Amino acid sequence: MPDPPRSQTPTHSPELVAYIDGGSRGNPGPAGYGVVIQDAQGRQIDTLSRFLGHATNNVAEYEALLAALEYASQRQSKSLKIYSDSELITRQMQGRYRVQSLDLRPLYEHARQLAARLPYFSIQHVPREQNRLADRLANQAMDRGREQGKVPSPPQTLRFVAVVEGGRLKPLGTLPELEEGAEYEVRAVRRRDPFP
Repeated sequence: MPDPPRSQTPTHSPELVAYIDGGSRGNPGPAGYGVVIQDAQGRQIDTLSRFLGHATNNVAEYEALLAALEYASQRQSKSLKIYSDSELITRQMQGRYRVQSLDLRPLYEHARQLAARLPYFSIQHVPREQNRLADRLANQAMDRGREQGKVPSPPQTLRFVAVVEGGRLKPLGTLPELEEGAEYEVRAVRRRDPFP
């Protein structure tokens, strides 16, 4: 189970600015996020970070956004300005890109609901260089997860290439030796279109 978000100093502020970042090593792989919360004058007032387990970088980016939105909501903030180096998340939240990924759709919908509750919400894309602290927090969260041994190994998949000739499966390669008790599945797929 993922760690709860780490917050260092709770505070109340009517106007908040958040720099957010999420990352994944392997994509998907061990993932985490970092959020830097500032007041309207640019003073850092809090940081959030969380190890997420096995996820993609886009899921981690959305989790960072949700953490910032929930932080603002819990503190009854009137305004939240988000800065993210993820062009995808930024453009999706601005309505400029469609959300096609089924994995991201529920995160996007939740973020839109939380953003709609705020009197003022904006999200802006920034270069990675302007988001270094949030990036460092995300990497520290991933490091914490790895140190605690909380990264489950992804399922191991064995693959081989084969063709169907005359209704029979003709392997083009061999499978490696399996450990005792291991299982694998062989599937035949027919392709009607000629390969390009």
